[in-house]
Amino acid sequence: MEAPSKKKPPYPVDQTLSKYLKSFGRSVDMALLYKDLRRFTQHIPLIDKHGKHTLWLTVGYPPHERDEIHAELRQIYAQLKASGDLAVMDHLYVDRIDFCEFGNSQPFRVRIVNLINDNQDYFYIK
Repeated sequence: MEAPSKKKPPYPVDQTLSKYLKSFGRSVDMALLYKDLRRFTQHIPLIDKHGKHTLWLTVGYPPHERDEIHAELRQIYAQLKASGDLAVMDHLYVDRIDFCEFGNSQPFRVRIVNLINDNQDYFYIK
């Protein structure tokens, strides 16, 4: 008998939900997939201000992939915050990508920074 898992099973978006999302303009095809983010080649533990490991890893990608990944992440952020209008996002950049290997869904956390006022914002990809 298989041991019970506390991990929530993923559910694919079925045709009914997909149609509903499209009818309200909430369905967007993205070039970047979760599995693309999993191709990181380096990582370092993210340490809090008290010197403790946070269970997050800051990840890195090869230079030729990093630029493309950062561009796609900015596009996703633009979709979330400005209905896809990248023109208002020119002053933003991807500062850091973190990965939590201990979470149920193993999320990525992306930190976006505003060059004008140094404000930070985060979004998650699961």
